[in-house]
Amino acid sequence: MKIISLTEPYATLIKEKKKSIETRSWKTDYRGELYIHASLTKMPKETQTNKELMALVNNMPLNFGHIICKCTLKDCIYMTKEYVENMKKNHYQEYICGEYKEGRYAWVLDNITPISPIKVKGSLGLWNYRTEKEIMNFMEQINYGWIDNCSKKHSIVDETFSSKYRLQSPQEVIENKIGVCWDQVELERFLFQGHLNIKTYFIVHYDNDKCPTHTFLTYQKEDKYYWFEHAWEKYKGIHEYSSLEILLQDVKEKFIHNELKNNYNKNNLCLYEYKKPTPYLTTQEYYKHCEQGKQVTIKKEGIK
Repeated sequence: MKIISLTEPYATLIKEKKKSIETRSWKTDYRGELYIHASLTKMPKETQTNKELMALVNNMPLNFGHIICKCTLKDCIYMTKEYVENMKKNHYQEYICGEYKEGRYAWVLDNITPISPIKVKGSLGLWNYRTEKEIMNFMEQINYGWIDNCSKKHSIVDETFSSKYRLQSPQEVIENKIGVCWDQVELERFLFQGHLNIKTYFIVHYDNDKCPTHTFLTYQKEDKYYWFEHAWEKYKGIHEYSSLEILLQDVKEKFIHNELKNNYNKNNLCLYEYKKPTPYLTTQEYYKHCEQGKQVTIKKEGIK
């Protein structure tokens, strides 16, 4: 679903139907269903001291960090001098709920309907919010494999992988419909845009030969932790845990049992939390990027 993030109290003003025009410095050609998200950004002092504006939300709870209503974006109007003057003269409440200046745009909203709040991080511009199940369904179009530096598709990781692999961008994974776990996690990261508490991990066993690895994405929702897995066919799905430590231990044990066949040196097994890499990294560059992340030590054994 299409979302736009607004600072408070403007999101709540829309939810309460006291504001039906969102003012922006940029236009959009999008028309249709739109969800309103109250961003995590604190209210500026000038907003808090605007008595006329704040009186409109007096005693109303604000909803920082939540999607709070849906509506229909039915028009986007360029503000002329006459348009601004008309709003100030004939629609004063709407006028004080936005920034009306010649050259800006008025996004006209209709069919405003409150919803049960959905806690999310938010993003800039118009962005897409997908539920975890919607993301998994989207990922079903992606097959396991890789693209070499000559744009040739490979269904298995062979001896040429280390020299010919290049990390794809999320858009390329969608277009090519193929990717190893390294590629698929970056597509998942893209699809999880706006969600809270997303982390990505790289597990590797250094054996001076193949150095098997796996990357995976986790997220937290309220007091539960989830392992989101698509590339590893045997464990494809969304797995719930009571703690992040138990989650990581479970993935580690499955990696040891299934990928290493229980034949490993515990001193050579490493787990890193890593940030978003740039596309087109080689195999060696990708290893280096992940190794520059935070190394994670799992102190306790746990069960799911």
